[in-house]
Amino acid sequence: MEKKVFVIGLGLIGASLCRAIKGSSLTLYGWDHSEETRRIAKETQVVDHVVTGIEAASQMDVILLAVPIQASLEYLKQLARLSLKKTVLVSDTGSTKVTIMELARTLPFDFIGGHPMAGSHKSGVKAGNPYLFEEAYYILTNDCQSDRMEELMSLLQPTRAKFVHLDAKSHDEIVGVLSHLPHVVAAALVQASENLNQKYPRASQLAAGGFRDITRIASSDPNMWTDILITNQEIVLKLLTDWQVAMENLKQELTNKNQQAIHQFFTQAKQTRDQLPHKKQGTIPAFYDLYVDIPDISGAVAKVTTALSQANISIINLNIQETREDIFGVLELSFKNQSDLLKGKTLIEAENFHCWIRS
Repeated sequence: MEKKVFVIGLGLIGASLCRAIKGSSLTLYGWDHSEETRRIAKETQVVDHVVTGIEAASQMDVILLAVPIQASLEYLKQLARLSLKKTVLVSDTGSTKVTIMELARTLPFDFIGGHPMAGSHKSGVKAGNPYLFEEAYYILTNDCQSDRMEELMSLLQPTRAKFVHLDAKSHDEIVGVLSHLPHVVAAALVQASENLNQKYPRASQLAAGGFRDITRIASSDPNMWTDILITNQEIVLKLLTDWQVAMENLKQELTNKNQQAIHQFFTQAKQTRDQLPHKKQGTIPAFYDLYVDIPDISGAVAKVTTALSQANISIINLNIQETREDIFGVLELSFKNQSDLLKGKTLIEAENFHCWIRS
């Protein structure tokens, strides 16, 4: 008997999950609050059946919530009022876990929290990618002590993600440090640059290099990040306080011209950063970017992209940074994975272009 799986939310994460797990051993149902998304999902066959509302959950064996955390909380309350199968298993994909696991303890069905640590600069149902979660960490929180972890992992196994088990509080503390605070800091840095851009019009052009890279995550969805901070309020507030203390300490050392303390600040940061794993999918998705010096001659960009196209290597994003006037621009190419990045680098170098990967 085929298992009926219902995915609520058919944006990037939901559509990617559907494309990854869709197969002969299950029948896949989907729903999204957006009528346009439902239409596209039906046309592109992201799921086997697009239903008319979450009431269809009453017939399902597994329900996956691929929506923002606060929306998940509301849907879980609605599901609790429906007449679901006694054997139904429910999970989510939210970026914070304490709030949702607190609610889960009151629910009349089995619930296991989930957080696939993967993403993309693209969004929406059309961006669904069956390989989005490959080699990424997929956190599972089982604070309710369900005995159905193996069942959920078996369902999600086609994503080729690496499953990690954490309690909700540990999860939220870890992602708070490694993801939530960095997003706040990146957004603050971008805001701080606005006045500079008004004073010096060329500043934004110069920011196309390193500044653009270290603030890249500030381009994330504002709705999603508002949701994340609100549902991880206590931990983010503590992290912001600790961050402010650290900055005040650095400010004092700089005021005192304490070269040894300032040097130690950067030395410790370098040592810690140099020990981080290379190009692994973590709390912030890895970026597979290649930078190419492009001379100011006709057809140079086309020569690069043609070489990649002929080798069937996909580029997911392309940007030209004009940081060196009159002689070279820098072509920034983003690839799906590390393998495509390295293949692309070899091909482009064979065309006599200088290129590099920022570590």
